[in-house]
Amino acid sequence: METNHTDKNLLAQGLKLMLITLALMFLGPILLYIAFSNPEKPLYYPLLIAGIASCVCAIYFAFKGLNKIMDSMFNKK
Repeated sequence: METNHTDKNLLAQGLKLMLITLALMFLGPILLYIAFSNPEKPLYYPLLIAGIASCVCAIYFAFKGLNKIMDSMFNKK
């Protein structure tokens, strides 16, 4: 009889992705706040684009990280 064990390497990869997600979840709104507080500055559009891109990347990495964590727990290869 085979017992189910968590794949520790896959779990570590998932946790790394979740740490990236955490960083992007703070970085994105900060960049958007800076951009929206200074719309007349020359860095408005680059900050706005970087803020939106980091928010989208945070959502993407959150799904990928949770998917890897779930795969490590339920042995889906």
